[in-house]
Amino acid sequence: MKVTKAEIVISAVAPKQYPSEGLPEFALAGRSNVGKSSFINKMINRKALARTSSKPGKTQTLNFYLINDFFHFVDVPGYGYAKVSKTERAAWGKMLETYFSERENLKAALLIVDIRHQPTADDQTMYDFFKHYQIPVIVVATKLDKIKKGQVAKQIKQVRETLDLDSSDQIIPFSSETAQGKEEAWKAILAFL
Repeated sequence: MKVTKAEIVISAVAPKQYPSEGLPEFALAGRSNVGKSSFINKMINRKALARTSSKPGKTQTLNFYLINDFFHFVDVPGYGYAKVSKTERAAWGKMLETYFSERENLKAALLIVDIRHQPTADDQTMYDFFKHYQIPVIVVATKLDKIKKGQVAKQIKQVRETLDLDSSDQIIPFSSETAQGKEEAWKAILAFL
């Protein structure tokens, strides 16, 4: 897909702030520092529309990015970061649950994991959460350029087994450095439109 227009429209914490045009949405969820912002930037051919940070836990709101005036990417706060207070974590949890359980525009969730590592208990919980709410899931395994070609199949198998993926759920190995997996990711996303 050729992205000709991409902009952040709002950082929201409550439903009354969500965009109201009724456009389809794709939520991006994953651990802090897993590469969600880099994934967004690579998908839309921008260097820094989605802010990347060396400090995990920077995204603290639901960030709605309007793509080609056609749909939204929704970047949600990363999970699994220790330096966030329990109160803050609980508030994020409530905000996410409200969004995921009530948002009718949500077409699918992109669960972003690091291909180099076994998915964490938090990744498993997030996957189960999406399944509970019957939200279709596309698993994007980032940092593909950081492993040898010969390891890819083994790592993909590990992700599939750890998350206990449904056979209908796709895993897309992805590199923000080389753009490998970008076409496959667009194909998977556009299938829901």
